[in-house]
Amino acid sequence: MKLERKYSLLEAKARLEALCAYQERCSCELAKRMQSWNLDREDQDRLLAELISSNFLNEERFAEAFVSGKMRIKRWGKIKIRIELKKRFISNYSIDKALREIDLDEYWKNLVHLSERKWALSTEKDLFKRKVKLYRFLNTKGYESDLIKDAVDAISRP
Repeated sequence: MKLERKYSLLEAKARLEALCAYQERCSCELAKRMQSWNLDREDQDRLLAELISSNFLNEERFAEAFVSGKMRIKRWGKIKIRIELKKRFISNYSIDKALREIDLDEYWKNLVHLSERKWALSTEKDLFKRKVKLYRFLNTKGYESDLIKDAVDAISRP
């Protein structure tokens, strides 16, 4: 038994264009959306090709927007951003290009800001345990170990 399509090909194209015009999307996200509309694989590929050729869908632009948003708003580190982009099947070239756009001063300020906030909120009395908790927190945010060490050392000095 074949499931019925939710939208015709033209309706699906119009909806996908509207989605892409509203916010940057990746092809994987649009493919999931088209699957939920019960479009067959051939039509999905055709629609994705049309979106790319009309510049509604652009992998590099998506990666740059994603990196910028996650770094500035969520204050994620490069490691976590790279992992999340990989989950969305973005190419290494696009990921590297987007990560090179990060302002290193702003990146360091984000790391220090997170460190200071977490340090101030910690109720741990033992200095070693407090540092370990901060280190673990910053690691889950996706920052590099050497930067974390520098930030923790800078914050924990009396």
